[in-house]
Parts: sequence; C-alpha cells; structure tokens
Amino acid sequence: MYRLTPLGKVSAIHYKPLLDTLTAIEANEIFWRDHDLAAIPDLLLNRIQELKECRVVRDEQEHIYDTHKAFMENVRASTHFVGFSSIFLPSHPTMFLDLARRNIPTSIILTPNVFFKIKSEHGTEIEEFLKFKHTGLYVYDNAKVAFVVTDRFLSLSLFFKNGTYDPRNDLIGFDSSSIKWGEELFKYYKENSIEIKNL
Repeated sequence: MYRLTPLGKVSAIHYKPLLDTLTAIEANEIFWRDHDLAAIPDLLLNRIQELKECRVVRDEQEHIYDTHKAFMENVRASTHFVGFSSIFLPSHPTMFLDLARRNIPTSIILTPNVFFKIKSEHGTEIEEFLKFKHTGLYVYDNAKVAFVVTDRFLSLSLFFKNGTYDPRNDLIGFDSSSIKWGEELFKYYKENSIEIKNL
C-alpha cells in the first residue's frame, strides 16, 4: 500500500489547481500570449484554470461562414443569452431582437461607441427590444473585449496587444465551469454599467 505523508497531502491540495492552471494556459497558449488581457478582471484571470476545457476556434477565410453558422445554431438553441460587445456587427441588432421575440431572456452590454452606432442605425429594432420584460440593455464605459454566454456555451474574443480587434480567434467552452466563469465576467461588467431603459 502507498499513502501520502501529511506534507504530501498538503502538496496535493495545491498541486491540482496549479496543474489545471497550466493546462488551461498551455492548451491555448498562443491565444493568451498574443492578446490584451486587461479586460479580464484579476479575480477571474486568477481563476483561468476554470477555462481548461476551452479551445480556440479559428475562422479560416475560406470557411468563415461555416463557423458563424455553427455559432448562430448554438445561440438559437440556447434558453438564455448575455453578452458584451465593444465592436459593431450589423447582424447583432437583428439577432438580439430575434432572441427577445422568442421569449429568451437576453441582456446585452455595449460600449458607448457601439451603443450610439446601433441607436442611430437600428433605433426601431432597439426600441422594440427594450419593450420586452425579459431583456436588458446596458452601457459600459470602455473595455476591449467581446463575449457571449448562454446556457450552452461561452465564446470569448479579445483584442491584440496593439489595440486592434481579433475577428478570427474565439475561445469557446461548452462545459459548466467555462459557462459559470463567463457568467461571472458578465456580472462584473453589468454591475459597473448604466442601464438603458428607453431611447
């Protein structure tokens, strides 16, 4: 028989979190190394081991539609949706409204520039979105990040260290640990945001 010594037991307690952290970093080392991590609060960055099941999905130019299609299929199959966007995509307002019309609880946080862009170009859609009781729209001062969290998955996009957005690499996780981490990231930003109740 083999047994851990008392010191061995102490070491084992601390070894697993370290191993999980190294696994999370090494599995997606290029993603973490090449991007600006300032948008992730220290509290959650220190829990990066919770993302050890995540993998980077890269949009290859010749297959970019396939990746977007898979993303949308996961969104449509979800029963709730929260997200943060510091970039503007023309498809977003329609997607948000579609979720709201299907009675899916939906909360979105935008940076001011994105909010005013959507307000000026998609005002009618946003006004309808705000009328639903199960929707929320918030504005956060500024953060270089974009992410979506549903009951099915987490999708996290970051900016490069030079300040440009990376549209091709997303960190994706479907496990409960990754989803919970993403929900806490959303909660962090929501607590520091201003709610928009009407236009």
